Amino acid sequence: MHDNIEKMNQRAQMLRAEIERHNYRYYVLDAPSIPDADYDQMLRELQQIEQSYPQLITADSPTQRVGAAPLKAFAQITHSIPMLSLSNAFEDPEVEAFDRRVREGLAADCVEYTAEPKFDGLAVSLRYENGVFKTGATRGDGYTGEDITLNLKTIRSIPLKLPVNHPPALLEVRGEVLMLKKDFLRLNQQQSAKGEKEFANPRNAAAGSLRQLDPGITATRHLTFFAYGVGQCDDAQLPQDTHHNMLRYLSSLHFPVSKECRAVTGLPGLLEYYRTIGAKRDDLPYAIDGVVYKVNSLLFQEKLGFVSRAPRFAIAHKFPAQEAMTQLLDIDVQVGRTGALTPVARLQPVFVGGVTVTNATLHNADEIERKDVRIGDTVIVRRAGDVIPEVVAVVAEKRPPGALVFTLPAHCPVCGAKAVRLPSEAVARCTGGLFCPAQRKQALLHFASRRAMDIEGLGDRLVDQLVDQAIVRTPADLYRLGIAALANLERMADKSANNIVNAIEKSKRTTLARFIYALGIRNVGEATAKDLAAHLGSLDRLMAADSERLQQIPDVGPVVAQSVADFFTEAHNREVIEQLRASGVQWDEHEGKSLLTGTAAPLSGKTFVLTGTLPTMSREEAKEKIEALGGKVSGSVSKKTDYVVVGADPGSKYDKAVSLGITLLDEAGLQALLQ
Repeated sequence: MHDNIEKMNQRAQMLRAEIERHNYRYYVLDAPSIPDADYDQMLRELQQIEQSYPQLITADSPTQRVGAAPLKAFAQITHSIPMLSLSNAFEDPEVEAFDRRVREGLAADCVEYTAEPKFDGLAVSLRYENGVFKTGATRGDGYTGEDITLNLKTIRSIPLKLPVNHPPALLEVRGEVLMLKKDFLRLNQQQSAKGEKEFANPRNAAAGSLRQLDPGITATRHLTFFAYGVGQCDDAQLPQDTHHNMLRYLSSLHFPVSKECRAVTGLPGLLEYYRTIGAKRDDLPYAIDGVVYKVNSLLFQEKLGFVSRAPRFAIAHKFPAQEAMTQLLDIDVQVGRTGALTPVARLQPVFVGGVTVTNATLHNADEIERKDVRIGDTVIVRRAGDVIPEVVAVVAEKRPPGALVFTLPAHCPVCGAKAVRLPSEAVARCTGGLFCPAQRKQALLHFASRRAMDIEGLGDRLVDQLVDQAIVRTPADLYRLGIAALANLERMADKSANNIVNAIEKSKRTTLARFIYALGIRNVGEATAKDLAAHLGSLDRLMAADSERLQQIPDVGPVVAQSVADFFTEAHNREVIEQLRASGVQWDEHEGKSLLTGTAAPLSGKTFVLTGTLPTMSREEAKEKIEALGGKVSGSVSKKTDYVVVGADPGSKYDKAVSLGITLLDEAGLQALLQ
């Protein structure tokens, strides 16, 4: 019996290797070497062996690509190294400026780049442990994505096991999931035959397919994958010299890499590549919306670093926007979180840029007047990539006799408060502040968002009910909510209400940077909130700072400084802040950096790496506390690392830290250092 099982195990291993080899030839190389019938026969034989001997089933078996039960919802995965977005360029001068910034940053006369197509799909991350595909996630917000491992396993161009004898302990591959044009046409033919709605474009089809809760549905959609980068990696074989060689490394591991990738030199090389790819765009097997330029040298990439949420060493050069003509049926006015009144064109539906467009921005009253846009006009609508569609021009010769001139309302269309336009601004704003329901809802959603106070479960539907029923008027009211009040709301059971109350209670312990960002001060994003917290160290010092003092902080200009000063001048804002403090919202404060002498924060110049699970702090919380004191948190251990913070079940970072003799800290040691 034992001999028979061993014989079947050897046969199963051989079949798995052969099937994956043919998958690679068929789905990656597009060069099949056996008939489909022979492939199907091998797969059936493997299925029969595993059915007869379930103990022989392995996680990396080709039979496991489909077969999991449907999920109820996707879990969340935190990216160990953020998946940052790219800055965009639309015109040649913007690419010229990018190249100039790179050369100035490197003090070089000419720089080599890698140029590659910008896939119009979904960015994902694949994590391999000891050569076996373990988890996969969407990009999400760049920091946290959805766990779509089971769906990614159905994509046959993604290897379930790396084809090497000594695989790396950890390899994180980043790339794009998309649907080839031929598969998109086939899918829409099937949808039409079934009388179901067709997909607007390959990107929407790929997105809808990849986010199915039933992996069996995803498996029928014929998705594919292209690799373009590496996240975390513990492999001595990973090239350390150029991005181009890193792509070759990924290709050697049987990951599909675009054949259109090229190493080019200087600005002329970038623009020539852009024009070459643009000319063959329609003939490519997949949809692209531009090209991506990356500094080829990995050492130079590290030297250039990042700005806010984008790398300085890379940029996306988008193709020209696509345009179409349609009729403008009406102009509505939307009120945003900051009270800005934005005119929105309601359009006769038109297909442009790969999607059906029914609304488009008109920006502001000045733009409407400059373009002489009237209700009833035939207009040209432009859409570029994921940019909000806009009305760019009026077709004057098609204007009907009764076209109406638009006048921006003098009062907020939501709350009726007076709308005021300052001389220095292009937009009018509602003066209703937090009393305006439109602003109130958006302000509460922003306050509770994950990067702000992180109140899990406080989404659009719940905020709508809380505001519409006058239960919550300001963020401070959230901390007075009880289970009874929440449980009476629609679709809110006692357990859900209890979870919300617990999430609100948990959010009371935060960081100064998060709290500043949560207030929704105009022109203050995450990066600026962190700068304000790091340099001033306490909320009282921030509230007392005038515009002139605020401008002494790096990257804080006159507009931001004035917005901050104006916000804290308002008595109502101060009142809400005091109510929040009285409710128990708190954070750690410090002396900050001297604005006049430039004295560094306590952890300035120190690099930390986090590994394992800490007893009381999440990694994100630990990261924020370190950064608040001027420290830097890295995703990998190197000789430049000063401290490695170790929790339960540490990974390979711990072993590397020990081998390099780097100082190790537990949570208590980190807390002591933070104090």
